[in-house]
Amino acid sequence: MWKKFKGYFSNDIAIDLGTANTLVYVRDRGIVINEPSVVALKQDSKTVLAVGIEAKKMLGRTPGSIKAIRPMKSGVISDFDVAEQMIRYFIKKAQKNKLRKPRVIIAVPGDITGVEKRAVKESAINAGARDVYLIEEPMAAAIGVDMPVGEPRGNMIVDIGGGTTDVALISLAGIVYAQSVRVGGDAMDEVIAQYMRRMYNLMIGESTAEDIKIRIGSAYPVEQEYEMEVRGRDNVNGLPRTLTITSKEIREALQEPVSQIVDAVRNCLEKSPPELAADLLDRGIVLAGGGSMLTGLDQLISEQTGLLVHRPDSPLEAVAEGAGKVLEDLDVLHNQGLN
Repeated sequence: MWKKFKGYFSNDIAIDLGTANTLVYVRDRGIVINEPSVVALKQDSKTVLAVGIEAKKMLGRTPGSIKAIRPMKSGVISDFDVAEQMIRYFIKKAQKNKLRKPRVIIAVPGDITGVEKRAVKESAINAGARDVYLIEEPMAAAIGVDMPVGEPRGNMIVDIGGGTTDVALISLAGIVYAQSVRVGGDAMDEVIAQYMRRMYNLMIGESTAEDIKIRIGSAYPVEQEYEMEVRGRDNVNGLPRTLTITSKEIREALQEPVSQIVDAVRNCLEKSPPELAADLLDRGIVLAGGGSMLTGLDQLISEQTGLLVHRPDSPLEAVAEGAGKVLEDLDVLHNQGLN
């Protein structure tokens, strides 16, 4: 009988509050929500019309009276009020037991400031959380992909999110050295849109740019190049237009953000203690986050570092899974870098 109702009474929640997507992990139930971090509002009253999947469908397609916005930028809150409403929506949607306020763990970028930490905590408290703990995303990602973070050996994780890439060297359940760069999947989408405007005078929205990245984007030469039809608005005459682009073009467009990610990895390796860096010859580097799914990125990093690079089957869920694993054993909260 207890097993039947165990998930109902469990009210603790872990949230990967990402720039592009928000994932919610409920204790004893696993990941129950994976939706875009987008909110659609009425311009005049600020009334929430939609959150998540339904709100993302409205990006770039709303009338003047409605605005679809993303309250997270570079992994941190850029619009406090809207973020609070988004967190409240996801907490309410994830809960089965509505009578008891949940304890919440939220994953945040490694370089988040004290002010930004307070903003995240206050948003969650105002949204209905009872207690709020924060865990750094690279640590959560490492736990989520089952890296042996508690051992006295070097483990390197590269978490590429929508707005931020966190590179961290971990040993004895602590971050020895870390570097964050405000580059991720969103920056990739942006340079693709800029490329289309610069080379073809074609204006495209962020959803189209993201679709191009997913379908034909790559960081490393592929055996077979692909083509894709792209629709947008001609910047000269203002009329709709369709053209065909190649995967080689998009790879060239992505060079700048991809190079910044690779440079962050190399810099972390250069700053790592020699003994821990040597451990990586056996263990390699592990990629996580939605941005790591870019075709060939693992090959490029391996070529540039001379190390093996591994990517888990579900890199997008790594941070949420890791925060959830810590959630399952609340006795170790403070030992896992939570505060």
